[in-house]
Amino acid sequence: MMSSVTTGEAAPVAMSAADRDALLHGAFVAHYTPMLRLATLLTGERAAAEDVVQEAFVKLHRSIERMSDRAHLGGYLRTIVVNEARSRHRHLRVVERRRPPVAPDSVSAEDDAVLREDQREVIAALRTLSDRQRECIVLRYYGELSEAEIAKTLGIAPGSVKTHTSRGMAALAAALEGGR
Repeated sequence: MMSSVTTGEAAPVAMSAADRDALLHGAFVAHYTPMLRLATLLTGERAAAEDVVQEAFVKLHRSIERMSDRAHLGGYLRTIVVNEARSRHRHLRVVERRRPPVAPDSVSAEDDAVLREDQREVIAALRTLSDRQRECIVLRYYGELSEAEIAKTLGIAPGSVKTHTSRGMAALAAALEGGR
């Protein structure tokens, strides 16, 4: 989670309720779909991704008046989405350790009809990666972020981003070659 809501040097500027609502509406219109796609790739499930993105916007709503640099709402939301997806993965790992194994959920007919076969293969291969490798690859190739932006979003060193991306790509290549 971000350690501070403020990202710039200037103090937060008070805003009216109408200004806050307009800013939040604009952020929702501009960032909902990209954040949902990012969360879907990180969580592997549309419903979980919707929950993650909803929570990100709730957190943005709670903190927007304390933010000093409101021009970077997209980066702030992206960081929240990544952190919420991580929290969800951690929670699920704890739950799975305490529960007997169950059959994996099947993909809904709607989702299955939308995805092409090659997309299903890539998503299945992404699910085999470690969380950090998956995060780095999704942010790099889907989010089109630079290594520095990924490092900032994930709170890791740029060298770690390179390592996780390289190892993740090697694992993806092996998984995709093995399935053909």
